[in-house]
Amino acid sequence: MNMSLRQRLTILGSTGSIGVSTLDVVARHSDRFEVFALSAATRVDDLLAQCARFRPRYAVMSSDAHAAQLADLLRRNDLPTQVLRGPDALEAIAAHDEVDAVMAAIVGAAGLSPCLAAARAGKRLLLANKEALVVGGELFMSAVQQGGATLLPIDSEHSAIFQSLPEDASTWARRIDKILLTASGGPFRTRDPSTMHSVTPKEACAHPNWVMGRKISVDSATMMNKALEVIEARFLFGVRPEQIEVVIHPQSVIHSMVQFTDASVIAQLGTPDMRVPISCGLAWPERLESGAARLDFRTMASLTFEVPDKRRFPGLELAWQAMRAAPGTTAVLNAANEVAVERFLDERLRFDHIHAVNLETLQAVLPSKPQSLADLLDLDARARRAAHSAADRLAT
Repeated sequence: MNMSLRQRLTILGSTGSIGVSTLDVVARHSDRFEVFALSAATRVDDLLAQCARFRPRYAVMSSDAHAAQLADLLRRNDLPTQVLRGPDALEAIAAHDEVDAVMAAIVGAAGLSPCLAAARAGKRLLLANKEALVVGGELFMSAVQQGGATLLPIDSEHSAIFQSLPEDASTWARRIDKILLTASGGPFRTRDPSTMHSVTPKEACAHPNWVMGRKISVDSATMMNKALEVIEARFLFGVRPEQIEVVIHPQSVIHSMVQFTDASVIAQLGTPDMRVPISCGLAWPERLESGAARLDFRTMASLTFEVPDKRRFPGLELAWQAMRAAPGTTAVLNAANEVAVERFLDERLRFDHIHAVNLETLQAVLPSKPQSLADLLDLDARARRAAHSAADRLAT
């Protein structure tokens, strides 16, 4: 890539925490990047403000009503951005000929389709949507390979692993002994497991280190976020399930590590600020000022590590179970968890029943290997129906 030219960016999910952080980095380097398109689900006012500042050619909303509202506000403010709507529009701005790079920051399975479109179009794909790999798996990686896309992980853990590995990916298989994913332990690392039934959404979303959206915050509290990251790591780095280990590191300074076959370990350290992996992905293989604070080793407290407690975080083990089961099982797990977390955030499901819904759905839905996006969407829909049924039974 010619880094002397301004990269044209599409940011999928621009009003979420990753999207906002991406735009912050972009604003710091307006000589390097320009915004081609933005998308949001329902936050019309936030997207309007972003359009006013960054002047994208296109803005995509999820529904007719939100799109019409945004279009009216853009006209009133004499802004030239064209408004589009729906899944087809997301695919269009992800695969557009004039786009160089796509930040995939839509949370959940809804981000799979535009991620596939960007991959098939050979884009520089900055992947913050872990569900593209958890749900898409081999199908998604095949699209990346066939389209000639450049896949750069943005999750702090996977970015850390990527930065710790040699640039020549063809050597990874013979070099890697083990991948060590670090986890903060979330807000309930030391909470009595017998009290988990009374956890409220507000408590679950109060992450001690990171500023994240509500869904991801709940996943961090259950450590299902880490389970999904284990699955993501398997596909990103081509390792076996047994080569991935999770360790709790409460300080969130070491973002992940790679142990090599000679027993040496390389880790990536930094402050818990998503602008660091975002700037890394935007500039790779170069480096850019991210705006994040520097680590001060002179004042740093001790770095500690713990084994995850299975009583507090029973969902973590589902990652390895799903990876060893029939292809498509990881998609079932993701769909079940999305339903369960949504019900919990709506106060229609107890916190400790999230795992029960996930487990029951995995037992109820037996997938066959998905061959297409349509197969994945059908499997996702079946799993969601089963998860809702499980949640209904638990709520009575």
